[in-house]
Amino acid sequence: MATGKIYADLVKLKRNGKSGFAVLVDPDKIAPSDMPHLAKLCNDAGVDYLLMGGSLVVAHQIDTCIQRFKADSDIPVVLFPGSPAQVTPYADALLYLSLISGRNADLLIGQHVVSAPMVKASNLEVISTGYMLIDGGVPTTVSYMSHAAPIPTNKPDIALCTAWAGELQGKHIIYMDAGSGARMPVSEEMIHKVSSHIDIPLFVGGGIHTPEKVYANCKAGANIVVVGNAIEQDPFLIRDLAQATKEATARV
Repeated sequence: MATGKIYADLVKLKRNGKSGFAVLVDPDKIAPSDMPHLAKLCNDAGVDYLLMGGSLVVAHQIDTCIQRFKADSDIPVVLFPGSPAQVTPYADALLYLSLISGRNADLLIGQHVVSAPMVKASNLEVISTGYMLIDGGVPTTVSYMSHAAPIPTNKPDIALCTAWAGELQGKHIIYMDAGSGARMPVSEEMIHKVSSHIDIPLFVGGGIHTPEKVYANCKAGANIVVVGNAIEQDPFLIRDLAQATKEATARV
């Protein structure tokens, strides 16, 4: 399935050495009635993408959340699914995640076999994603659910070789994630090591709480910085985090 405009824009960011900002929403932690307010905050801040998904998603309201958001915003909605049940045609694109940093065959290919008929029928823009779990200092939902040991935070060479493997396998992007609630975000050293040696766009998320960290990640080479947990606690942070991305990009 061919990629489309969203991936073309990501490639352009990578080619030009620039960065964008994405808000990650877990539909278990937000009500559909909150989506118009979130849409306004994202519109006013100039957010580039809304990522939608979570490790569990037990509330079964992802369709409604996306529809309510898109009623008030033209910001692209990209699925960040934790399971095949989170594939919905109401989004614009899908990060088709393979956990390349783990050794769990179900998350490398097993769940993809289950979800492939839904994905093919959805007409979503599919972005094949090499997903890499990085040690964030505490056990996270992602590490628990995936039964995967994260890449040690002080091993940037392992991260780079893993990213290279994903790139050589044909992944469209690499996503390095310390996980929701991480005590330590992905280090700038690791971001720079990976970003400077791969030719595909790099997403970075997990444990990012401040504009300063967003700025540092952008300068280190993250093409998309993803923040979720901090915004759940204070949605008004969206403006400051998005502004930090713009300031880092303006000084490239």
